Amino acid sequence: MSTTSVALPYGSGFLGGALLDALSERGEDVRALARSEAAAATVVARGAVPVRGDVTDLDALAAGMRGAELVVHAAARLRGGWAAVDELRRVNVDGSRTVLQAARSAGVPRLVLISTEQVVLGDRPLVSADESAPYPERYVGPYAATKAAAERLVLAASTPELTTVAVRPRLVWGRGDTGLLPGLATAARSGRLRWVDGGAHLTSTTHVRNAVEGVLAAA
Repeated sequence: MSTTSVALPYGSGFLGGALLDALSERGEDVRALARSEAAAATVVARGAVPVRGDVTDLDALAAGMRGAELVVHAAARLRGGWAAVDELRRVNVDGSRTVLQAARSAGVPRLVLISTEQVVLGDRPLVSADESAPYPERYVGPYAATKAAAERLVLAASTPELTTVAVRPRLVWGRGDTGLLPGLATAARSGRLRWVDGGAHLTSTTHVRNAVEGVLAAA
């Protein structure tokens, strides 16, 4: 990308914040959705313009996307079991539907969805998997199910006027991580850390800067 106007719902999270840093370093003009004053302050500190609103707020999203050449859809609810499925569906699925509607309304030509490898994770480990891996018949939990629904929605919406693409980073970690690594460290120190299949279950991790580079490549 050359100097490009980018809209980023949300920009105050871990990966969203790292994307803001990278885009700011490139001299891009970036706007990011912020749900609170604290989130807006974080967006400003990272060199972007905050747009107050929620991921299901069509007016806020459309206003923030107006004139943008790219939307990076980074908003998601990550945690919660089946008791939280309604909120997971509201943010992950309904939010994605609203992002698409706003992007079309604003005339944005390209949208990158930050998805997850869990959308194709079934009963077996994902080894040497690529974009041809099928969606499973049964998901590992409500987060995976709602992210898969969102991804299907976004990819099916791709047109010559609005090209959509999804990236699927796994276990994103790095400087500024307040979830994955701290949680693993706490579990290890307390003796509660357990290995899946005694450590034989294969998986991958993604450093946050690699995730950012993947998103930029998709853009």
